Amino acid sequence: MKNLLFGMFLSLFILAANTSVFGQTKTVQGSFAFWNSLQKICGKAFAGTVAAAPADDVTFKDKALAMHVRACEKDRIRIPFFVGDDKSRTWVLTRKKDRILLKHDHRHEDGTPDKVTMYGGWTTSGGAAERQTFSADQQTVDILPAAAANVWWIEIVDGQYFTYNLRRMGTDRYFSVKFDLSKEIDKPSAPWGWKD
Repeated sequence: MKNLLFGMFLSLFILAANTSVFGQTKTVQGSFAFWNSLQKICGKAFAGTVAAAPADDVTFKDKALAMHVRACEKDRIRIPFFVGDDKSRTWVLTRKKDRILLKHDHRHEDGTPDKVTMYGGWTTSGGAAERQTFSADQQTVDILPAAAANVWWIEIVDGQYFTYNLRRMGTDRYFSVKFDLSKEIDKPSAPWGWKD
């Protein structure tokens, strides 16, 4: 009887431990798989199209869009996002364990930081291999109080396309730009504030 009870207890313990470990592994694998997908396109550039934008948008309408996965370090990836001749924007992704921080680095043409820069936020979980979601952090609230309800997400689906998305919760504000990863373009020159 003791052996039976011990066996049942041991089985339950192993099952519980494996469930916890497997659950954690799945979460960690999501962010790491996403990160690895970004690393695979490091150095490459792609053209984009606006998939959704506010009706009054003039910033992106009828402009040539491009992203360049320009700088990849172990725990930081920087992706300049070009809008026509405007080279002011860079998405900065920083990884810490199974979380990823998204920041928006905005520069003037002379390379100096814009007064509205480095807003964004952390993922709230390990996310999925194809999607990471970021909620506005306190720095964002301090810089842009109206952006407190911002949620961004980036998708890399089947190695075919990359999307950058913004939704302001509680409003109809939604922006999405999509890049075709199957069609590499010539690498753009350095964004503002960078050196080749």
